[in-house]
Amino acid sequence: MLELRDVAVDYGDVRALWGASLTVEKGAIVALVGANGAGKSTTLKAISRIIPLSGGSIHFEGEPIHTLASHQVVARGVVQVPEGRRLFPKMTVLENLMVGSHLPAARQKRAEALERVYAFFPKLKERAHQLAGTLSGGEQQMVAIGRGLMAQPKVLMLDEPSLGLAPIVVKEVFAIVRRLRDEGITVLLVEQNTAQSLAIADRGYVMENGRITLSGTGQQLLENEHVKKAYLGA
Repeated sequence: MLELRDVAVDYGDVRALWGASLTVEKGAIVALVGANGAGKSTTLKAISRIIPLSGGSIHFEGEPIHTLASHQVVARGVVQVPEGRRLFPKMTVLENLMVGSHLPAARQKRAEALERVYAFFPKLKERAHQLAGTLSGGEQQMVAIGRGLMAQPKVLMLDEPSLGLAPIVVKEVFAIVRRLRDEGITVLLVEQNTAQSLAIADRGYVMENGRITLSGTGQQLLENEHVKKAYLGA
């Protein structure tokens, strides 16, 4: 469904991605794990066309998207929920959600999408007119994911959704990711929380210093000795 082929990205004279290749199958959770600064977020930004490629290509549903503008990638159904949530704190929950449906195709299905978001997150319906900046961290993450759902995604890319959240809320976030997949949304999950990410992933990739160094099912990577020593504290 989504495929990166030998993708390279440079920040000035510094290479951040070195020939990264990965495949995201339809209906799957694919986890991209690794240490801070490994290149995970850069990978998502490259897919979203926020940063240019220095080499390689990106294909979605068999068509190249690495030549498109960011809004065109979103219109195709590839939607990113950014690290740190990036909400508009002085806008209401509802107003933040509406931002996700600004493209014409999504705008036509806005009412339907909003009901779907509220079905996922009943709290957001209760707090629709509350300022987003007054919500807890977990609730703000719900708004961020809900805003992504408003864009009618086929692939939802989540960048560090558990970052800065309490452990009990982290469990809720990973339960939400599983539910997204069960509802038919393909998920590309970028996380430093290696154990929980791989535990729910159909497939996983390990990124180190801008390179994909390991891949396999989530369970295979959890049992990998290098992964155990480097990321699971074994």
